Amino acid sequence: MDGNRRWAKEHDVHTYEGHKKGANTFIDIAKAIRDKQIPHAVFFAFSTENWGREEAEVSYLMDLFHTVLDDVETQLNDGSKRKVRLRIVGRREDFSTELQERITALEAKSAQFSEAHTTIWIALSYGGRAEIIAGVNQAIAAGEPVTEETFNQYLWTAQMPEPDMIIRTSGEQRISNFLTWKSVYSEFFFTKSLWPDFTGTELDAILLDYQNRQRRKGK
Repeated sequence: MDGNRRWAKEHDVHTYEGHKKGANTFIDIAKAIRDKQIPHAVFFAFSTENWGREEAEVSYLMDLFHTVLDDVETQLNDGSKRKVRLRIVGRREDFSTELQERITALEAKSAQFSEAHTTIWIALSYGGRAEIIAGVNQAIAAGEPVTEETFNQYLWTAQMPEPDMIIRTSGEQRISNFLTWKSVYSEFFFTKSLWPDFTGTELDAILLDYQNRQRRKGK
């Protein structure tokens, strides 16, 4: 979800307003995914590298995460027949105890919604390389040889399906340390739209494009 800060600069508002608008877009797109009955979607919200941003920006992003988690519960699951299960992947120990407890509680509450519904994954303090290194260390600790299949169990994203497609907003054409292990056969879509401007209509166009692609996965 790239482009919040550039959107704020273009609209001559504080960076926080760009992140806030991006959070609203997240809710809108999550609703669209739920209503289209897409079983899984993962949103890259905060990377391991993002901790290097200015302290003030990191601080209000932490506050914003609290708000977004509340919105996920109230806006995505209230009044909708199709429910959303929330999963967080990444180094959650990097966050405050309060935010960790909020995440755990919301995951537990939404766990009642089966795989027949939609699972929204949010990558927080996530990095693809960090995930692989953490998995390698777990495999070493287990003391058993691994294969590509068995190594998956050690990943933060172990229960997440491999993504069929990855959408990158804001015109950047790279994955920026996202799902390094699981994206090897993903289809990629790069859009110039800044994340706060991304809409359900654009998502529909990307889904249509995806339907016309041939995925051979090396075969």
